[in-house]
Amino acid sequence: MKKVMTVGLILASVFAATTQASERPVRLASDFTYPPFNYKDASGTPQGFDIEIADALCAEAQLKCEWVAQSWDGLIPSLLSRKSDVIMASMRITEERKERVLFTDKYYQTPARFVAAESASVTISEQGLEGKRIGVQLGTIHDRYVTDMYGDVANIRRYNGQDEVYLDLESGRLDAVFGNSDQLALAFLEKERGEGFEFVGDAVTDKAYIGEGTALALRKNDKQLAEKFNSAIEAIRENGTYDKIAAKYFSFDIYGE
Repeated sequence: MKKVMTVGLILASVFAATTQASERPVRLASDFTYPPFNYKDASGTPQGFDIEIADALCAEAQLKCEWVAQSWDGLIPSLLSRKSDVIMASMRITEERKERVLFTDKYYQTPARFVAAESASVTISEQGLEGKRIGVQLGTIHDRYVTDMYGDVANIRRYNGQDEVYLDLESGRLDAVFGNSDQLALAFLEKERGEGFEFVGDAVTDKAYIGEGTALALRKNDKQLAEKFNSAIEAIRENGTYDKIAAKYFSFDIYGE
């Protein structure tokens, strides 16, 4: 009789633990410094394209999700140390990152570009950027690109958030900035603060740096959860939810080829 009761208690404990684990929210991490993709409004509520897409994916996959804040350079370490479950912060798929995390299918894809003052004599070459102060967000693919391509000739200045980059560009403490072309346009050039600035040079599309698109990142062993998000991405693309959300932010095809 005691054995039956013991087995019953063990099974009940396992069931309770499994139920509790299945009910634990999926923790989505972002740095919230990248409007219009991810940021917080005056009340501290997450907003932006990434946020709405994530909410739609969680609803489609029937997952309970919650947001956690993390600095950009701490996103992958936080994920790997289990302080979050998914990175949803406009992170590009690159070969280097694939060694550490598991990416879902892409949910958008854009090139990168430089921005400088219209009155500045900035040309995008080693000679043209010699001695120039270039601003980038710390730890991003844009940081890696300008460091590899122009780090020997230019003064690379790194910032924790993209808005800090814009502030120093406006104040004249930077000669140029490099980043996601759509974010540069939507959050800076098309705003009042961006008057007098323009794109310079050609769009950068080198997949070795720019990657294969932007996706959610998970721990490598979380393949089941990644597949749930992949199925949800496909579903919201097919049922029109993706296009409805994208139309609120962009007048062009953000998904890309």
